[in-house]
Amino acid sequence: MENSSKPSTFSLQNLLFLMLHCLFFIQYLAAPVTGDALVTPYHPVENITIDCGSSADTQSLDLRPWTGDAKGPFTPVEQRQNNNKSSVIETATQLPPAADMVPYSTARLSYSQFTYSIPIVAGQKFIRLHFYPTSYPGFEDPSVKAFFSVKAGHFTLLTNFSASLHARGKLVLVKEFCVSINESQRINLTFTPSPDIPDSYAFINGIEVVSMSTNLYYTSFGDQGRIAFLAQKSLYSIENNTALETMYRVNVGGSEISPTEDTGMFRTWLTDDDYLTVAKQNALHVNESTDLTFSVIPSFSAPRKVYVTARSMGTNEAENDKYNLTWEFPVDSGFIYFVRLHFCEFHGEITQQGDRVFEIFMANLTAETQADVIVWSGGRGIPVYRDYAVAIGTKGNQKQQRLSIALHPSPAWRTRYSDAILNGLEIFKLSNGFDLTRPSSELIRPNNVPPVRHSRKKGPIIVTVVAPISVFLAVSLLLFAIYRIRSNKFANSSIPTPPSDLCRRFSLRDIKTATNNFDKNFIIGSGGFGDVYKGFINASSTPVAIKRLNPGSQQGVLEFRTEIEMLSKLRHQNLVSLLGYCEDNKEMILVYDYMVHGTLRDHLYNTKNPPLQWEQRLKMCIGAAHGLHYLHRGPNHTIIHRDVKTTNILLSERWVAKVSDFGLSKTNDLSNTHISTAVKGSFGYLDPEYYRLQKLTEKSDVYSFGVVLCEVVCARAPIDRNAEDHKQISLAEWVQDCYNNGSLDQIIDPYLKDKINFPSLLKFGEVAVSCLASEGMKRPAMSEVVHALEFALKLQGREVNGNDENHSNDSSTVDYHVLFNSGSGSMRVGR
Repeated sequence: MENSSKPSTFSLQNLLFLMLHCLFFIQYLAAPVTGDALVTPYHPVENITIDCGSSADTQSLDLRPWTGDAKGPFTPVEQRQNNNKSSVIETATQLPPAADMVPYSTARLSYSQFTYSIPIVAGQKFIRLHFYPTSYPGFEDPSVKAFFSVKAGHFTLLTNFSASLHARGKLVLVKEFCVSINESQRINLTFTPSPDIPDSYAFINGIEVVSMSTNLYYTSFGDQGRIAFLAQKSLYSIENNTALETMYRVNVGGSEISPTEDTGMFRTWLTDDDYLTVAKQNALHVNESTDLTFSVIPSFSAPRKVYVTARSMGTNEAENDKYNLTWEFPVDSGFIYFVRLHFCEFHGEITQQGDRVFEIFMANLTAETQADVIVWSGGRGIPVYRDYAVAIGTKGNQKQQRLSIALHPSPAWRTRYSDAILNGLEIFKLSNGFDLTRPSSELIRPNNVPPVRHSRKKGPIIVTVVAPISVFLAVSLLLFAIYRIRSNKFANSSIPTPPSDLCRRFSLRDIKTATNNFDKNFIIGSGGFGDVYKGFINASSTPVAIKRLNPGSQQGVLEFRTEIEMLSKLRHQNLVSLLGYCEDNKEMILVYDYMVHGTLRDHLYNTKNPPLQWEQRLKMCIGAAHGLHYLHRGPNHTIIHRDVKTTNILLSERWVAKVSDFGLSKTNDLSNTHISTAVKGSFGYLDPEYYRLQKLTEKSDVYSFGVVLCEVVCARAPIDRNAEDHKQISLAEWVQDCYNNGSLDQIIDPYLKDKINFPSLLKFGEVAVSCLASEGMKRPAMSEVVHALEFALKLQGREVNGNDENHSNDSSTVDYHVLFNSGSGSMRVGR
């Protein structure tokens, strides 16, 4: 143990920071901050950044220094004291292309509990945990086994937590919390694998501990409450024994604000596009020339960008009276939430009290009936915020609900302009005692409504009236149940409603608006299901792909239902996300994330698009393989895609490959070795063993993916009936033949000639041929495919004999049979 009584360099640095902070605070109290030149950021006492799993100090792209935890003051306690080898340091096998390498290029993983003991001074802190849920050597898929809890001192921050599930398709995940440390000179962050899941492990990529301004979110000592508690007609206090989890921090009407653009506390502010649900005639406003005067709130409450951008209802005042400008945010049931709304009037016509007065509703409760930013702030260009507490009770078995924030103009006699405005918002979940994961038993009723109490004196009257009604209702329900059971025997086309936070139900009117009434100019593709349109939702701000069922399609109601049931439950960065669906007036429509670069096939052959580099192709194959591995290795069952092909692998704006189209997918319980089913799939990709035996396994997807790999390297269709040589009609058979004859380099895409390292090509060919084995048992699992493709990518990036002085660097002299067994059909993952 370290002797805490000895002064350290760390403590002296903290003291210096504290003195500077005090000087700044005195300066702030002396005069209000006016103009951009005097908008001084907050200087945190602590700005601790830990690069977990790193053996050296690093620097992120924003120039923030990160301290490696392998050696030094931030090494976990178990390893530092006991040389515990169970806490393993690994390197991320696939760096996210859109994320900073630091701290996501390394990770600390462990099958047993480990603790970071971080020296700090007392005060209120931000704790940020950085996760990159990907495959790490020696550890199973994080979506299956990485379930763990995290505690900060006596606060429980996470329980049975899965970064893969919470990421919901994003490459990386950052969880932010606020805690108050009273007297301790250290904060212990403890990671514990879930005891309920065998062989579970915990992992972390990066940790931040950053001081916040005192009482920025907490209530001042001695203050009886400053937050309006909706529906309770009382005030609410956030005391130091409460932990906060940041749910949302949004720059309304503006662009995303990065941590380095924040006011010294390294917060991230997102755009509001994904949360805006009702905004008919809304308008975005920017006034960069506004001089802000911070006379009401500290200048570091939010970045300047928050207060010089805004969203209002627009200039059509007649329409404004007909709707509420509404945002919706998924939140956990059974908790109290702290909501902060940021305002700043900068419009030229809004100058005095009564110019713009509006109502604010939160979770269907009235928060304000006469919101007037000029009254609150004292004038134009003066930022201000308003705080509210709202309880979200339980609703049936729903673990999540939507917290809505809606604005509406006050009656005309109260306001000069029929409009409303919002600049920014923050939403925090408040802990139940010391626990941020356990709902409060006091919130088991929606909005904490008290139970109905009946007078005993009215008992006989109630029984006399209610009894016959109860009998009538019971008989009616019984007859209705019998009717539904009989009806279901003949027709079972109803769609179970997916969780609202995962899948939204659109009206046909919404879809027609998004596609300009199914304008043919919006069609971007077509298939067996029907046409696919590019549409726009959320006030035309969000592009989406809309798949419309063709009434004459061979893929009908069953495939429609399967797609919804599958994708509403699946979330992975390499699977296309289903945003919602529409079943209205015999229309069956699916709404997905829009993939800017279309299908993988669009970039391989018969296209005007420029050819892809080999490294690009490898990364896309790796991404698609990750997606299929996620499907095959679910915790309780295997999902077999059954239609893997290059047109069902889509490419996002950042060229991330995502598997799509789950209409033919099947779920297989882990206790079954196969599914006996009618053969379905696409010609050229169909597993011959599945076709012959009609027994479906996940190895059928592996075969289809092998065909995809052949297309990627050869840039030609899986079936070419115009081929001069009958051996070349089937691409899969041709590739296998050339691989066994050592002539694979003769049939690759001509564009790749002299641009692909021969070792990388051979490893890739080995993977493809292994996937195409005639017997499913001899094909690799998708996890093996992922690792082998990653090795092929590494081989492309280096010379195999570069460090071997006994061999020539001429690739023709290399014995590549060391890397693979030519023609054996067995694959070895090189590392």
